[in-house]
Amino acid sequence: MKYAVIFTATVKQFDDLYASTAANMRQRAMSQYGCTKFVACTEGNKEIAVSYWDSLEHIKAWKADAEHQVAQKMGQDAWYEHYCVEVVEVLRAYSSY
Repeated sequence: MKYAVIFTATVKQFDDLYASTAANMRQRAMSQYGCTKFVACTEGNKEIAVSYWDSLEHIKAWKADAEHQVAQKMGQDAWYEHYCVEVVEVLRAYSSY
């Protein structure tokens, strides 16, 4: 089975620390925790990021990562007005590439 984690947020502020932390977390998830694909976009103060995973165990391990937990706390305290995380099973996928 394949899974996707959908993260949506209303952002209070984008700053250099936010950008560098997000880039570091993306690289860490992909290189150390089995994230197979990561796409994100912003419009105004809205953000959506979708990451793809081969197992729930990989997702749980990523959630428990110490650096990721620090980044989550920073998001809750400084960057996000609201956020939502959804873990979903990918039943089918279609692509033109």
